[in-house]
Amino acid sequence: MPLISASDLRDRLASIRLLDARQDPADYAAGHLPGAFHADLNRQLSAASDLDHDPARGGRHPLPPLARFAAQLGAWDIGPDTEVVAYDAAGGSNASARLWWMLRALGHERVAVLDGGLPAALEAGLTLTVDIPTASTLPPHPADRWRLPLVDAEAVEAIRRDPARKLMDARSPERWRGENETLDPVPGHIPGSVNLYWADNLGPDGRFKSPEALRAQYEAALGGVSPDRLAIHCGSGVTACHNLLAMAVAGLPGAALYVGSWSEWCRSSREKSGPTKDTK
Repeated sequence: MPLISASDLRDRLASIRLLDARQDPADYAAGHLPGAFHADLNRQLSAASDLDHDPARGGRHPLPPLARFAAQLGAWDIGPDTEVVAYDAAGGSNASARLWWMLRALGHERVAVLDGGLPAALEAGLTLTVDIPTASTLPPHPADRWRLPLVDAEAVEAIRRDPARKLMDARSPERWRGENETLDPVPGHIPGSVNLYWADNLGPDGRFKSPEALRAQYEAALGGVSPDRLAIHCGSGVTACHNLLAMAVAGLPGAALYVGSWSEWCRSSREKSGPTKDTK
């Protein structure tokens, strides 16, 4: 199961390596779960802070070099057999689902996302600390490639035109329709994509819906297409991982991630669907 409950985490805290994936380092510095390292989305879970970063090539949060991420895992004292739990304060969307996907894509088996995130942990009686854990620093995690499916813009171009395949956008319906775009320079979506908002994976309590409910939700969106014929994107390849996590909870693995997502696509000359008309 790719999720862990707050009560299970509380009972097994001493044997788990915790990673705090909240985006703002100041939130981590102000208080985090005991023993948690901070996993910075811009510096460690993507190459967004690299000097040569260009959103037109890979989007706003491109994957970091494989070797660099493998070395970072060692610096967090994560080896192949380490049990890892990632959490954030937004139901897994920023950015613990991304961290979960990256570990799984590296080949790491023992990783889960804290269901309900930090609010659920506090509700279960866990407390915060400002103490920074120390690490003995292990060797880089063994890695030779990203082992989960990835697609680039050229592959997405083919997928969106293939009736036997599906392209899914995990952004909010408003952003998908081209309304209220505040993160990327061009509003709209990739023509042919279907929209399944990442927040629809969660119940009113901020926890994931049941596997049965998620399975029904995704099977309806797939419309008979198998999960391994699906590619998922969002704005920059972060909340798309929330949908991939939800599909794993539902027992529907195999979908690919388009990391560049809308932030890369909208900066290209490829066809776009906007609020009123298609543009080139």
